Amino acid sequence: MTTIATSSAAMPLAEPDPQQLKRDLRAAQTRKRLGALALIAPLAIFLLLTFVAPIVALLQRAIENPEVATTLPQTVAVLAKWDRKSALPDQAYSALAEDLARAKEDTTAGNLARRLNIELAGSRSLVMGTARAMPLRDAEGKPLSPAATREAIIALNAQWGQPDVWRVIAQNGSVYSPYYLLASLDLRQNVFGDIEAAPPESAIYRTIFGRTLWMSAVVTCITLLLAYPLAYWLSTMSERRANLLMILVLIPFWTSILVRVAAWIVLLQSEGLVNKALMLAGLTQSPLELVFNRVGVYISMTHILLPFMILPLYSVMKSVPATYLKAAVSLGSHPFAAFWRVYVPQTYPGIGAGVLLVFIMAGGYYITPALLGGPNEQMVSYFIAYFINTTINWGMACALGALLLAATLVLYGVYRRFAKVDVGIS
Repeated sequence: MTTIATSSAAMPLAEPDPQQLKRDLRAAQTRKRLGALALIAPLAIFLLLTFVAPIVALLQRAIENPEVATTLPQTVAVLAKWDRKSALPDQAYSALAEDLARAKEDTTAGNLARRLNIELAGSRSLVMGTARAMPLRDAEGKPLSPAATREAIIALNAQWGQPDVWRVIAQNGSVYSPYYLLASLDLRQNVFGDIEAAPPESAIYRTIFGRTLWMSAVVTCITLLLAYPLAYWLSTMSERRANLLMILVLIPFWTSILVRVAAWIVLLQSEGLVNKALMLAGLTQSPLELVFNRVGVYISMTHILLPFMILPLYSVMKSVPATYLKAAVSLGSHPFAAFWRVYVPQTYPGIGAGVLLVFIMAGGYYITPALLGGPNEQMVSYFIAYFINTTINWGMACALGALLLAATLVLYGVYRRFAKVDVGIS
């Protein structure tokens, strides 16, 4: 037994292979990553299908312009060699006749007519009337020559003899075009492809975007002024009382926005409770105009968005120790100065999160301005809904939505920039 023990102790232990250890560690890390990816894969797929894919489709529709290029391919090919100044070649009329004859069979002439009518009034009747006369044949039933086709098409409608409609067709010959994005910025391309300002009678979208940003900013400021003292008051209470009052803050989430807007219409109208209370109190002699104007929109939007400002403020304020203020006062600072110089800077993250959340949500509001506001209170979302539901102009609706999305991303980038600066200073 002694001999066996001695011989076993004398045998050297095998040294581990470093390369094998690295391979085993790498395999373990790979299995860990794959397991984590498997856990988040369903959520990632869900977000991709319900959030990312619609945004990509929206951005694509904002630059799509397929009606002319797909309905008049031969005409577009001929017009690509035209300088839009000289006389139109006869081949353009022959190509137009063939394209419209095919569009008549495929029932795509309506889409073409609607698209051209957006830029040139009267194009709908021009295209549809010409398409109904296709195909053009001579007395023996044979196709007409290019020169005869030209005369026949101009005989159907003299507008085909003018260069305006042909320039519009040539200008929209590409499947992708900045037309809708330019229009949403009150810009346009002239017949020669140069970008210029839109006519004053159609230049409305910059004003609409400015109105949207201004109204969102006003609502954000009002909610911040109301939410900050309320959130501070809640943060100073005991947890039991704060939770009880927080239920009252969250109650509006359980009521439909449409119901709340309808309730404000009842309260703010001339014979509503608010006006009656003001008149009974002697504060007013006649009913105030509180609905179907900007005042009613501000009141309703503030009421709806107030919880979204209170919650981030309250969560940050609860994490600020009360001893900081006491320490500042004990060191000789005035309570008001201590509040502004010690307490408020520590709530900047909550202020930033609440302002960002409320501003973004206010910028996309549709129901409240539509029901409580007048024509001068409608925001970008109203016109997006108008183009989708009324005129069926998806390109313009997607362009306005893309610009609203871009403004939101810019705002978020500014917030992140200032948030990093604040973190670096602190």
